[in-house]
Amino acid sequence: MISGGEQSGPRPGRTFLFLQGLASPFFVRLGHALKAQGYGVSRINLNLGDRIFWNIPGAVDYRGRFDNWRGFLSKFMDERGVTDLVLFGDGRPYHRVAIATAQLRGVKVHVFEEGYFRPHWITMEEGGVNGFSGLPRDPKSLERIAAEVSEPAEPSPIRGDMRARTFWDVLYNLSNTFVPYLYPFYRRYRPNHCLVEYAGWVGRKIRGKAEAKRAGTVERTLKRSKAPYFLLPLQLDSDYQIRLHSPFSSMTEVVDLVARSFAAHAPANAKLVVKLHPLDNGLVNRRRQTKITADKTGLGDRLVYLDGGDGEALVDGAAGIVVVNSTMGTMAIDRGRPTVALGQAIYDIEGLTHQGTLETFWNAPTPPDPETVRNFRKVVSARTQLNGGFYSREAIAIAVENAMARLVAMAPAAQARAVALEWGAETGFREAGSAVPGE
Repeated sequence: MISGGEQSGPRPGRTFLFLQGLASPFFVRLGHALKAQGYGVSRINLNLGDRIFWNIPGAVDYRGRFDNWRGFLSKFMDERGVTDLVLFGDGRPYHRVAIATAQLRGVKVHVFEEGYFRPHWITMEEGGVNGFSGLPRDPKSLERIAAEVSEPAEPSPIRGDMRARTFWDVLYNLSNTFVPYLYPFYRRYRPNHCLVEYAGWVGRKIRGKAEAKRAGTVERTLKRSKAPYFLLPLQLDSDYQIRLHSPFSSMTEVVDLVARSFAAHAPANAKLVVKLHPLDNGLVNRRRQTKITADKTGLGDRLVYLDGGDGEALVDGAAGIVVVNSTMGTMAIDRGRPTVALGQAIYDIEGLTHQGTLETFWNAPTPPDPETVRNFRKVVSARTQLNGGFYSREAIAIAVENAMARLVAMAPAAQARAVALEWGAETGFREAGSAVPGE
């Protein structure tokens, strides 16, 4: 038998197993809300950070090798009668095994992610996201389903808290770094060590004011110029949307491919603007890499690098936007801008994105069809989006309320939110700077 058994008590026939979430109290608050309604709640901790962010009694620590994870999880699910699996992200190695194991048993899989639409939404999708999403991929299906679902309600404005996000992230990662012996065989899913990433972010912080000044100059120049420009917003090398749901291994490959195509086929007076992701860790000198690419392709100052800037204004002024599968693509489509997707994206659909080649995009980019855009937003919102956030107490409470309503369809939303707020007040999860309780 697996130790650390589930608490006894009445259950309405469902047991939710939680695996890894973000460095955020969201999952534990959702677990408390489910438990308060009488549902079974289980948890497997894979590292010390997981344990710190979970204080519901009965959690089990997995300290074995990754090769034995499938067997352990199979036994765990069978013994606990797990009916629902809850996790953040479908690309982590432990989660890929867990999803396959759950699906073989008919266990529902609820994948949480950052929102397909930003900034007031999070994603909760059954089975997987992006390349693994079950959303329709043709305009006719979108039209049919859109006629059957309700219009999405106006979301409550969500504000994150960067101090809280930073504190929780550091707490999670440093606990794993400095106390690794409790989980000796844990396999990290990020490609870089957290201390290396933190050093990169400190470097970006130091350069922040200078980069903001440069970005402002670039934006003003683009606005004054009559020449068209195309926008290439970068994603993160560590993002599983790149590593799992695209043909690329790094953003350097993306920039090189797009720049070569642009040099060969774009109008001679057009510019290509490479915009750095706001959360890039700075370990790759993107400015230098972009300059190298500009020299190799002969683009010179037609290839422009930007660290910062107003994303919405840049999208509005662009002749077209090139993405892999970034949520900048949904923003661009929403704002009526021609967009081409190079990876597996839920919005890479006829009527939303340019369906021709990248080479044809530069001279004849296809704009999105407004009716298809409306249908897409309606269907995606109804099936996968929840108003809420992960990085402030209020945002988490809203997200728990809406996740409860979607997951169990039985607890009054106000009651679920009250449970989440009450638990947060009792256990001391504050915006930042407070200790996070363990078990």
